[in-house]
Amino acid sequence: MTSLPPTENPLRAGVLEDLSIDPCALVIFGASGDLTGRKLLPGVYALAKNRMLPSAFGLVGFARRPMTDDELRSKMRGAVDKYARQKPVDDLVWDDLARGMRYVQGAFDDAAAYDRLRVALEELDRKRGTRGGRTFYLAVPPDAVRTIVENLVRAGLCPPPGSGDAPYARVIVEKPFGVDLASAKQLNRDLLGLLDERQVFRIDHYLGKETVQNLLVLRFGNTIFEPIWNRNHVSHVELTVAEHIGMEGRGKFYEQTGLMRDIVQNHALQLLSLVAMEAPVAWDADAVRDEKVKALRALRPIRSVEEVRAQAVRGQYVGGVVRGDAVPGYREEPDVARESQVETYVGIAARVDNWRWADVPFYLRAGKRLGKRVTEIVLHFKPLPHPLFDTSTISLRQPNSLVLRIQPDEGIALRFATKVPGQGVAMRDVAMDFRYGTAFGHESPEAYERLLLDAMRGDATLFTRHDEVEAQWAFVDPILGAWRDDRVPLERYEAGGWGPAEGDALMQGDHRWSKP
Repeated sequence: MTSLPPTENPLRAGVLEDLSIDPCALVIFGASGDLTGRKLLPGVYALAKNRMLPSAFGLVGFARRPMTDDELRSKMRGAVDKYARQKPVDDLVWDDLARGMRYVQGAFDDAAAYDRLRVALEELDRKRGTRGGRTFYLAVPPDAVRTIVENLVRAGLCPPPGSGDAPYARVIVEKPFGVDLASAKQLNRDLLGLLDERQVFRIDHYLGKETVQNLLVLRFGNTIFEPIWNRNHVSHVELTVAEHIGMEGRGKFYEQTGLMRDIVQNHALQLLSLVAMEAPVAWDADAVRDEKVKALRALRPIRSVEEVRAQAVRGQYVGGVVRGDAVPGYREEPDVARESQVETYVGIAARVDNWRWADVPFYLRAGKRLGKRVTEIVLHFKPLPHPLFDTSTISLRQPNSLVLRIQPDEGIALRFATKVPGQGVAMRDVAMDFRYGTAFGHESPEAYERLLLDAMRGDATLFTRHDEVEAQWAFVDPILGAWRDDRVPLERYEAGGWGPAEGDALMQGDHRWSKP
């Protein structure tokens, strides 16, 4: 396989679409927060380094903390030095980016601060040539979103599309998008009462990962996979989102959120929708998201307490050993209640009730302090109808599977049976393994790079629409309700394992969780 030159831009390589961005300014609300330093500024720097940003570009940080423009530049340079994937940092690229940085200090509900923001943006229009194009990134809690958008509209910074000669304005909203179905619906009403849906970009960073995007190409760009991607050939589907870390200082956040809201309601169900969806009529944002919504609405509800007990397991880790180190249990983590009932593991046996997937179980598991950090999807194909060879091992009774590795080593593996060299007919299963880094000769872009690029271009394909978010909440809300009332036990599992035994028991018949 031919490798691309190491200098080839991975966002441009082999791409026929136009990835250019019009002159614009990116405004980050919550600029003093962890997300900005770890992900957003390194992503912006990578886009600048790879010549994906226009020369007419500016960045404004907005937060409560007092800070000067130079202090913002210094803080962001430290973050890029630490977290950028392309090191060392190119001083020429950084200096040009830094010249376009401004800082506005103010509370989210301070109307005067938005007037100062407008002044800063108008200065960038004059000095950097940004021409009034605006992308607002709301790296803030859900309860601050409406206040910020209301003030942006009041200050004239978010005109609706088609408002005469007014340039575009877009708003990126971070997860969690609401805390339940009712709050998500209310937040959607609030936003869509102020903005057009085309202006709202609800971000889920998993959708920016290379393998997630390639899932659509794999299915709908090849003739060999789509004909067998259905109930006639697939026995069951596994979806694992595992992390080996614990709270890492997020105990207070997790006590309010839990793993269902943090990972399953968004990341896991988005991945499921991409596996289960039908082919879109076109490669555009609405066509792709139409099919994802249909798949999410086809999820069989898990409503009664009896159904929740049978199909949804919640767990919480106790002390154990992870990667050779002894680690505390969840209740021993800082800022966690000693009698906490918050889940750090979720296992679900789901069904998608449509013609393609009827009777095919979709098994989801996600958790903290599991055996390793890995996100993968596994399609297990049906066993041989009449095996000719010795298939005494479980793996060879179902020798075929397709593994999509989302992280950390992005790639695709196809497992199948083959003969072991030598006399007689002995069999084993092997894998044809494709890895992005090996095949293309360079590191894949970070998810936030692609998503920031798409938002500034106005491409919403990899962002969730309001009806997607509500369909996801509609599925998990009844489960959370049963857990909230303590009508379903909270199981325990040892840190460093793969969750409670009850999670393994979700598997039907001879189905077993794969070892990632």
